[in-house]
Amino acid sequence: MPENSVASERGTLGVVLPRVLSIAGSDSGGGAGIQADLKAFAACGVHGMTAITAITAQNTVGVTAVHAVPPEIIIAQVKAVADDIGVDAVKIGMLGDRNTIEAVARALDALPYTTPVVLDPVMVSESGAVLLDPEARQALIDTLLPRATVVTPNLPEAKTLVGRDLDAPELARKIHALGPRAVVVTGGHREPLADVFFDGDRLVELDGERHEDGAAHGSGCTHSSVLAARLAHGDEPLEAARAARELASRAVAQGLREIGAGPGPVDILGIACKPDVWAVLGGTHGPGADRHLA
Repeated sequence: MPENSVASERGTLGVVLPRVLSIAGSDSGGGAGIQADLKAFAACGVHGMTAITAITAQNTVGVTAVHAVPPEIIIAQVKAVADDIGVDAVKIGMLGDRNTIEAVARALDALPYTTPVVLDPVMVSESGAVLLDPEARQALIDTLLPRATVVTPNLPEAKTLVGRDLDAPELARKIHALGPRAVVVTGGHREPLADVFFDGDRLVELDGERHEDGAAHGSGCTHSSVLAARLAHGDEPLEAARAARELASRAVAQGLREIGAGPGPVDILGIACKPDVWAVLGGTHGPGADRHLA
């Protein structure tokens, strides 16, 4: 059994909590990036860790600045958590440029090859900001796609990876030919609203609802993070993709529309649905009045 398996034991403590690492950019607005990833990890019952690839000045309206983290610091972050805590699955998000992609590839080499990797090929933010240099796209295809257990492009990203305007099932097949074990072309940008899963054998459409009144900022990050968390729990890719589709949809449905002037962030933790917590923090009754909060 691989050393990083969630079924491994640490001394007499029994089965360890699944540990999932996000290698991604930071969103100062708290809606996407590693902030969204950590919320999704918490919702899925795994311990979340991060290796930050870029710091963005960002809110619900747009991205105003990006500062890339030096490659050696990215590698050091991954090594630090892997050496002490262990990594049961990896989610990769915003990478930005070729140097970052190459650093992440070197960092992955330090993990057991059996470690599941979910690659969300972030290219453009919801507000339209370019988050991956066009000249870095081939490096992403050559270096990281073959290492991915599941790659999760949305429809525009899938078309960019393939370089052709095809329908989602054919895009999934073309991307799978580039090396990942499985592909999920997410359905937020297509009709019908369904994710398309392909693993070389099975082509499955994962249906979902469109929540026009929801808030979708961070939905892609949330989807890929849930998928990585479920792989860490031991799900097969198709099972994990079903869970990711369901939980990301729920997060959009209960999204925080009142936050910011642009598309509000998703709410996978149901923060807006916890009036008892609001009451405690607002002082209308003391801690302990609700036994769930004691």
